[in-house]
Amino acid sequence: MTGKHTTHPEIIKRLKRAQGHLKGVVAMLEEDRECLDIAQQLQAVESAIVNAKKTLIRDHIDHCLEAAMKKGADSGATVREFKEISKYL
Repeated sequence: MTGKHTTHPEIIKRLKRAQGHLKGVVAMLEEDRECLDIAQQLQAVESAIVNAKKTLIRDHIDHCLEAAMKKGADSGATVREFKEISKYL
């Protein structure tokens, strides 16, 4: 199901930030930097991706699935879609 995703620009910004951090991690590894510093950067990448994913899923549940139910979509299909996407939380 589709709908207007107002959070996509925010998600794109988070993922681009994660992409920059990930490039930094690669550079740090190539420069043989301290493992603690690298681990901290990897944590930043992981957090950015996890938060982007949660934002996307919550937006989908709040807007797309809710809109589908209001429009009278097949409730069984909507519930199945909710179950499918919620496993990624």
